[in-house]
Amino acid sequence: MSTTIRISLAQVTSGTEPSDNLKIIDRHAQAAHEAGSSIVVFPEAMMRCFGGPIRKSAEPLDGPWADAVREIAKKIGITIVAGMFTPADEGRVANTLLITGPGVEASYDKIHLFDAFGFAESDTVAPGSEPLTVQIDGVTIGFATCYDIRFPALFQKLGDLGAKLVLVPASWGSGPGKVEQWSLLARARALDSTAYVAACDQAEPAEAEGTAPLGVGHSVVSSPTGEVLGELDATPGLLTVDIDTGLVDAVRKKLPVLENRRQF
Repeated sequence: MSTTIRISLAQVTSGTEPSDNLKIIDRHAQAAHEAGSSIVVFPEAMMRCFGGPIRKSAEPLDGPWADAVREIAKKIGITIVAGMFTPADEGRVANTLLITGPGVEASYDKIHLFDAFGFAESDTVAPGSEPLTVQIDGVTIGFATCYDIRFPALFQKLGDLGAKLVLVPASWGSGPGKVEQWSLLARARALDSTAYVAACDQAEPAEAEGTAPLGVGHSVVSSPTGEVLGELDATPGLLTVDIDTGLVDAVRKKLPVLENRRQF
């Protein structure tokens, strides 16, 4: 059965103070609700931006920061997806997505860590191990975080698990060709999984120093056929798109790549 849901991607820039970032979440969740969306997606590292002592900011999923996000979602009546950091082993943290809203409570720990382009996420972050899908408004939704988008097998697994939409919060590192890679990868992963892919990046910061990945903007939503349904530029903005799950069913019937693929 076909279902249509409306989602918003909040392309914002998080800062170093978790309390200030809660105000950003509150403001943009309200704007997404006013746009008619039932889900609002924020970037990775929404609790605190990269480029500093993230371990000091980490809190458990039942801690005050996550509870504050839950209260915002409850007050507005919207499901919020936002990146935070939770305590992990060996003094590290997990790079966690909090998914919370009416009748929804889940979390996903980033599986693929960004040890690339001179940055070593694994120095401070422990990897997750389990793909996640959640039923929201009758739609099976998968989750991935930033560097995960370079790994087709994760998106194929999410498709196997029934995901018709994959949400990808990110804090994408800048550099030559990185914007083009980001958009291309979102479309490619949509084709790999024959699902919608909605990738929400941090907006490009006004000033950036060091190697920490802070964001390049260009949040994008791709259809299961790789068509770009909406895309932002590098500056802050809210991207709102309607997702029709009937298209996923039709594409998977005509082009059953998940069924046809062979394991090696």
